[in-house]
Amino acid sequence: MAREFWLIRHAESTANAGAVSKDASSAPLTETGWQQARAVAARFERAPELIVVSPYLRARQTAAPTAERFAAVPIETWPVQEFTYLSPVRCANTTMEQRRPLVDAYWRLADPERVDGPGAESFAQMLERVRATARRIEALGLDRIAIFTHGHIMQAWRLLAEHPKSSDRADMKRYFSAFLGRPIENGEWMSADAYARVARS
Repeated sequence: MAREFWLIRHAESTANAGAVSKDASSAPLTETGWQQARAVAARFERAPELIVVSPYLRARQTAAPTAERFAAVPIETWPVQEFTYLSPVRCANTTMEQRRPLVDAYWRLADPERVDGPGAESFAQMLERVRATARRIEALGLDRIAIFTHGHIMQAWRLLAEHPKSSDRADMKRYFSAFLGRPIENGEWMSADAYARVARS
């Protein structure tokens, strides 16, 4: 049978719905998000051999119905958390709308090496984190893995699969253009079958 590797974006969180976020990691799912998470679990035609989750609460909650359905499948937490490009110090207790000017300024600058402040990472560091995830998939030698992760990580995977060796300012602009033009929705699945290409990108 064909190998199946899936990246799955977390379901709707309270932050997605416009609520204030205390920090980058602790926003829980909304009731709509829980419905989406249950729909994700129902979609699997075969049990994965491994369930991977981001350390962030919204991703772990999204994976919960799948883990319950396939209780014998091991679960591992990998560093596939969201790209935190703005320092949490500057963003604590704000809404997405309140962060908008900071977001726009960051992407307008398009400096792949920029670290915004404590707790943030650069675009280049995030891409390397995605490459490391692909290498880890490759090393495991499994046939079916479900990875519950975040929108920026999935967009970065797409970028590296389509444009290997991405790292410069032009690539960062290309990435953000895709982020706006080809958004990844809550609960959306994306094939990770290009893991070997991403691992070597």
